Amino acid sequence: MAQAAVERPVDPAEVRRILRLAIPSARRLWIAIGFGALSGGSAVALLGVSAWLITRASAQPAMMYLSMAVVGVRAFALGRAFFRYLERLAGHDAAFRQLGTVRARLYARLEPLAPDGLRGVRSGDLLTRLADDVDELQNLALRVIQPLAGAGVVAVGSVVAAFLVLPAAGIALLVTLALAFVAGALLNRWAAGAAERRIAPLRAELNDALQDLVGNLDVLTAFGALAAEDRVSGASARLTSAVRSRAAWLGLTAGAVSLLAGAATVAALAAGIPALGHGALDGPGLAVIALLPLAVFEVFGTVPQVFGAWSRVRAAAERIASAAPAEVPAGIPVDAPGARALPASTGVPEVLLDGVSAYWPDEESAVLNDVSLRLLPGERVVLTGPTGAGKTALAHVLTRLLDHGGQYRLDGIPTGELRQDDVRAVVGLVEQRPYLFDSDLRQNLLFARETATDDELLDVLERVGLRDWALARGGLSAAVGERGALVSGGQAQRIALARALLAGFPVLVVDEPTANVDAAVGDTIVRDVLETAAEDGRTVLLISHTDIPAGLVDRVLRLEDGRLVP
Repeated sequence: MAQAAVERPVDPAEVRRILRLAIPSARRLWIAIGFGALSGGSAVALLGVSAWLITRASAQPAMMYLSMAVVGVRAFALGRAFFRYLERLAGHDAAFRQLGTVRARLYARLEPLAPDGLRGVRSGDLLTRLADDVDELQNLALRVIQPLAGAGVVAVGSVVAAFLVLPAAGIALLVTLALAFVAGALLNRWAAGAAERRIAPLRAELNDALQDLVGNLDVLTAFGALAAEDRVSGASARLTSAVRSRAAWLGLTAGAVSLLAGAATVAALAAGIPALGHGALDGPGLAVIALLPLAVFEVFGTVPQVFGAWSRVRAAAERIASAAPAEVPAGIPVDAPGARALPASTGVPEVLLDGVSAYWPDEESAVLNDVSLRLLPGERVVLTGPTGAGKTALAHVLTRLLDHGGQYRLDGIPTGELRQDDVRAVVGLVEQRPYLFDSDLRQNLLFARETATDDELLDVLERVGLRDWALARGGLSAAVGERGALVSGGQAQRIALARALLAGFPVLVVDEPTANVDAAVGDTIVRDVLETAAEDGRTVLLISHTDIPAGLVDRVLRLEDGRLVP
């Protein structure tokens, strides 16, 4: 079932950093803005020249007076579409190039936190931030910077042109454009902006509810608890309401801009008709200043929408910034300054814990207290204890997923002085619930060692008792399904063990391999783990809450309330 959301404070500096990161390079951005300005300018010039041509042609002058205008109409008509295409091409290319960088940076921030630093984070919400919110950042360039800059250039040019034809018309166009800008800003700030900020969290809530429902459909059906559908319906209704609210205010903004476009035309006519009567303006000039506002507002009409797009982009950046803290929280290990590589060794190291304590991130009570443990090379040790005793926490300390107090050494070297990845290359973990990718068996094994051949993969499957099963299902190309849906719990544990053997960890920690299987299968898996994993002389720490036959292990330890007991 879904976990409660963990809301982290948003660092404004981090939000600004993400927004700057989403902006394409200046060269690519200016190319797109230039094409946009040319497209908008062509649209305005097309209507202006067309108005002049039609009005001038009504007087039936010689064709030589109209030929340049005819060519201009054709050129501007083609240019509007041509430059628009180039703007889309250049703008999207520049924006998409940045998305990969943003997503990689976010993943790089999340990777050190997993899994313990992400406890309590809803998976559906996190997926939305990695996918939808990052995708939304492309609109910073496409729907904010480019439209604003392009429309600004076209608006300034149009005002200057109108002023040169008739100063009063230029002033009227400038005033109505300013009013449209202010009206769009205010309407989006007061109303549409609020709806925009609600949409991203509501979309994440809906995604999380859907993932929860689909991922647990079998359990919910078995217990008649499909009332979880109500959560999906409620989230969908709230999202729909927010989207409709945004659309209504955007429609109102568009209507206000259209009214101001009409007002600009009326103002131009009010100034132009008397000028025509006084001989200060000819008929073609009147047609130009009357129709010019319509063309300008067609281009400028995207500007009020910029504020809505900015609200969406800003909300997405805030959610991305809050996906992971700016600094790694206490309890999550990171490489210390000057961390060194683990010296090359051909043997299995000795593992020593001395007075180790540990806390889950964001929790005040210790999950481990004064744990001292020595694992000799090649030793097979079982760690037992009741649920909640801290066994999984100890496994995470050994694999440097969870930080600790006290001493943890590999062959006498403090692990805090080593690179974390080097420690994890020596001490491997077979988790309690192995994650299997929605791919074939081959890819799930190559995940551990990319260079392994098919023969090596079949050999390791034979070691864990799955070779015949795999060949009967079509070999290494057999599908395992999403999260291993097409294999049993015992088979999933064996595949995870095969991955660990392929990776060649000198020290292997196996966490509760019998948790999801029946007793008979569990006994077989335990025997296979202890016998197969130890074949190469590696050290094995098997964590279990069930009894293990004494002949299979060298020692049995017990953990209770975070402490080792005799």
